[in-house]
Amino acid sequence: MKRQIGIKQIQLIDDLVSHFIKSKGQFSVLLDSLSSNIEHSESIKKLIHSTKSRIKDPEHLKDKLIRKAKDAIASNTAYSYTKENLFLKINDLAGFRILHLHTKQFQKIDIELKKIFTEQQWKIVEGPNARTWDDESRSYFESIGVETSANPNMYTSVHYIISPNTSSAITCEIQVRTLMEEVWGEVDHSINYPHKSESLSCREQIKTLARVTSSCSRLVDSIFTTDEYEKSRNAVVPSFPATKLVKKVGNKKPQKK
Repeated sequence: MKRQIGIKQIQLIDDLVSHFIKSKGQFSVLLDSLSSNIEHSESIKKLIHSTKSRIKDPEHLKDKLIRKAKDAIASNTAYSYTKENLFLKINDLAGFRILHLHTKQFQKIDIELKKIFTEQQWKIVEGPNARTWDDESRSYFESIGVETSANPNMYTSVHYIISPNTSSAITCEIQVRTLMEEVWGEVDHSINYPHKSESLSCREQIKTLARVTSSCSRLVDSIFTTDEYEKSRNAVVPSFPATKLVKKVGNKKPQKK
């Protein structure tokens, strides 16, 4: 017979959710600060298309904690979530997303983000870590020294977990992805979150969409690579005026007869 979540555990989960609701102001301050720093950085603004942020819906947190409780029962392990470690163990209570146009912008975005983290004395708890299912994407990120993780759900995004320089133990998840990856992510989130779709057709179509958006990302990358090449090839090379040969006249010695 399957063990069910007990009354005490349900009460604990409710207490954890209430603790999060009371602390939402701290997460809002962190997101506002991150947004402001990016908005006032001209160097990073040139590289990105747009940003998005959100604080996790308390009902979604409750659903996640219930799933974790069920997993603990199934694996016969202790349920380890407490008020003291909730904000450390669940890192996506505050989420910030950076969208950009093409893949190779990421390397410069990473440099600028780390400058902001250093200036604000924010700690990088994890990352950057590129979660990807695509071999070509994995190869690119590894070539620039970014750790990669295989993602069987056909998801591609670079993740950071940061913690502010405050006494409160809160964290924020930052995601960096291209606009094409965002298209797939938004569709998948609508269909498969917080629970996976039971429709086999939808699941297969979402896999196809991942391949299509990946191809679109490559096409966008190719467009920008071609544009950069053409601009460099057609760059005007500075020219210098030709030296004029001046025929010297006068003071010419008469020829002897």
